[in-house]
Amino acid sequence: MAQQTIKVPALGRVEGDLDVKVTIEDGVVVDAWTEATMFRGFEKILIGKDPQAGLIMTPRICGICGGSHLTKSAYALDTAFHTEVPPNATLVRNIAQATETIQSIPRWFYALFAIGLTHKNYQSASLYEEVHKRWAPFVGENYVKGVTISAKPVEIYAIFGGQWPHSSFMIPGGVMCAPTLSDITRSISILGYFRKNWLESTLLGCSIERWLQNETWSDVLEWLEEKEEHYESDLGLFIRYSREIGLDKYGAGPGKYLAAGSFPNPEKYIHPTIESRNGALIARSGVFDGENFHDFDQARVREDYTHSFYEGEGSYHPFEGFTNPLDPEEGKKLGKYTFAKAPRYLLDSGETPLEVGPLARQVIAGREGAEDWQDYDPLIYNIVKEIGPSIMVRVLARLHEAPKYVRYVQNWLKQIDLNEKFYVNPGELIEGQGFGATEAARGFLADWIQVKDGKIEKYQIITPTAWNIGPRDRFGQRGPIETALIGTPIKNPEDPVELAHIAQSYDSCLVCTVHAYDAKTNKQLAQYRVTNF
Repeated sequence: MAQQTIKVPALGRVEGDLDVKVTIEDGVVVDAWTEATMFRGFEKILIGKDPQAGLIMTPRICGICGGSHLTKSAYALDTAFHTEVPPNATLVRNIAQATETIQSIPRWFYALFAIGLTHKNYQSASLYEEVHKRWAPFVGENYVKGVTISAKPVEIYAIFGGQWPHSSFMIPGGVMCAPTLSDITRSISILGYFRKNWLESTLLGCSIERWLQNETWSDVLEWLEEKEEHYESDLGLFIRYSREIGLDKYGAGPGKYLAAGSFPNPEKYIHPTIESRNGALIARSGVFDGENFHDFDQARVREDYTHSFYEGEGSYHPFEGFTNPLDPEEGKKLGKYTFAKAPRYLLDSGETPLEVGPLARQVIAGREGAEDWQDYDPLIYNIVKEIGPSIMVRVLARLHEAPKYVRYVQNWLKQIDLNEKFYVNPGELIEGQGFGATEAARGFLADWIQVKDGKIEKYQIITPTAWNIGPRDRFGQRGPIETALIGTPIKNPEDPVELAHIAQSYDSCLVCTVHAYDAKTNKQLAQYRVTNF
């Protein structure tokens, strides 16, 4: 095999900086390391600030999912303040959170993921011409449609939140808005437009209701052949093309999943507490260890610092943790290689790396025992059991959320009572601690806050990107993306589009640069750019 290193800027096509080092032997990735190269320090910035500073600062962490950061920050304060949150306020928070995620789905699929499927490596595939016609960047028929229409859902967010991104309208005790009947009507109309002009007509080729009847992989295959509209839809094309080019065969990841859950029931989380959160969630929290389901407990979350550019070794719960950066050159002398910590979850078997994101939360949705008002959806869990996780299944899980979330928002808009309150003054917070979490488009997102003498004493944030791109821990366990890269077949080591598919299926909020090394010589020879888009 040729000995070479491949440097791939913009592998993730998002933001930030991530170096991925992989070792290739006989055309297969045999080892991988992820290195987040940039320290941001929001936790340090917030120390000593007013408790509500997180409502302003954390939405600036990400230009893509700032609303999700605001949501978990608000709930962290709610649990610390011991607030009362009126049902109207919970409905509005849910609507905002969901519409931000909905907009992310077509934007991610067309602008970040699907353009990789038009790569020249696949020119011999029978479906390549159709894929290129629809999804080629800037000129593809459905690329243009999908990217354009992705702006519609966050118009609803802006109606309630005043702006998107970087709104700070969620506050302890509720929301700062007073929607009118016109606002509700307009929001319903915008969502209907999105549903009619992309979701059902382009992505699904059928109604939301018909797609959501699918509960097994066999159901999906039957749906695919049921009508020409299904077969020729973008979802139908994605499934057919993925199986043709092998996206159902690699990129599995650890096969163990974590979801923080989201969307509290408005009547069941009026007085938010850490302990009552799980039982109030519509989209449930949970852990799947590869064989069994477990209830989620934030007290079992850990962050391992062993290979991260921070002071300390071992692992800490966020309430006990800290964020004191080291100079990377000094850190490397200690065996550290990234600014990402290594989030882990403490199972009975020990601290465990878990994948987060749409695949994780849809696996958790397949857990039996849901209340009649909670999300029970066996489809993705069945697919994982039947054919195993992969790039294809991870992408399918995210596309599957579009009809689910649209239906949620339609129902929540109808439940808002304009004659009732949207905010209850919580008073002043002098001392306390809180935990707030949600499911951003990319997965588990949470804040832990400690307040003393009216100021923030400690603030810790764990993002979905950290869960997925985190490094090895002190036990040598790889992070989820490091694991997902192992076993990847590389058709052309000078053109490793396969690595891009894996990174983009996780949609980490970091742009990746990949260095590939020959396993036998560790020699680094070449540089390759996946795309200039």
